[in-house]
Amino acid sequence: MSGPTIIFRTNEIFKKLEILSAAARFDKFCSNGREGLSSRLPFKGIYYAWLASGKYIPLLKILLTNICINDCRYCYNRRSNSIPRALLTPEEIAGLVMEFYRKGYIKGLFLSSGILRNPDYTMELMLRTAELLRYRHGFAGYIHLKLLPGASPELVKRAVVLADRVSSNLEFVTEEALKAWAPEKEGEILVQNLRWVRDFLREKGVKGSASTQVIVGAAPESDKTILKRAWYFYQKGLVKRFYYSAYVPLNEEAPAQSPPLERERRLYQADWLLRYYGFSLDEIFSRRENLDLNLDPKLRWALENPSFFPVDIARSDYWELIRVPGIGPASAKKIITARKESYLTEVSLKKMGIPLEKVSPFVTLYGKPLLPFRQLSLF
Repeated sequence: MSGPTIIFRTNEIFKKLEILSAAARFDKFCSNGREGLSSRLPFKGIYYAWLASGKYIPLLKILLTNICINDCRYCYNRRSNSIPRALLTPEEIAGLVMEFYRKGYIKGLFLSSGILRNPDYTMELMLRTAELLRYRHGFAGYIHLKLLPGASPELVKRAVVLADRVSSNLEFVTEEALKAWAPEKEGEILVQNLRWVRDFLREKGVKGSASTQVIVGAAPESDKTILKRAWYFYQKGLVKRFYYSAYVPLNEEAPAQSPPLERERRLYQADWLLRYYGFSLDEIFSRRENLDLNLDPKLRWALENPSFFPVDIARSDYWELIRVPGIGPASAKKIITARKESYLTEVSLKKMGIPLEKVSPFVTLYGKPLLPFRQLSLF
């Protein structure tokens, strides 16, 4: 196998940028986000992140380098792959970010990296990039920094201060799967990064958040096992977001087929049920280990629990309302506010954006069915 082709010349900065933006495409920083390329730019590297406010912002998403000492089986940038390699210096990245920011192409930066030499050496380069942006250029835009496994706690804390969000990828939720697919990585080290972030944020009382990502479908981990791990991380305050990435086979010895993208979508839906709808793992999975690919988990639960329904829209509380398929937190709040002020009708519900056809099998209005009653069943 021939050695990697490494591109360093300054006059080829856009070629390096093209390589390193393509190398970063499998790292997720948002769910339900949009990926896109500004037609005014000669490379693919602008991704649209969905923030907590509900707004999308364009970010430059790149690796500092795709050179890596690790040989993870799932990764295109693995050590043993003979692919073009590149490295951008902190000064080059900071300069590009400021140029694109001033031109209105981007609102921030997502920066990750392969491991060059060792974790601390590479993290220092990433932090130097963020420091140039914050302190030399006065950059006030969004910065997301990936924490490298094995980086020292001092560097992790510096990253928290500089970035709006940091993340440390678990890759897999069981140690067995991690060892099979990423033999140089240790699960405890990956989790330790997140503990340091949590403890530092609590100690200093500063703003910031952390997230993590797992690969779905490469290893035989069930949906219930994955979500159980996610729920543990939420409960311990280790992450604000847990991201699920359907496995994409990139290397020859990897499985020939990736899991359905629908499985990734169902995991996100179940994740929201746990965090925002008051569901438990046992309620979501009942006697199953995996989510139904044909039905969203909320509808599946509703069909399995007919005794919970009908829910009276005019009298039920918030937590009962949001268990109705078609009614989410925002809709439930609208309903509760509206019924304090006036008598609810099908017309008023429709004006609120309530999908009457979808909710009608599960609700009544002042004890009466909505629309012609439709019986739904799993069978």
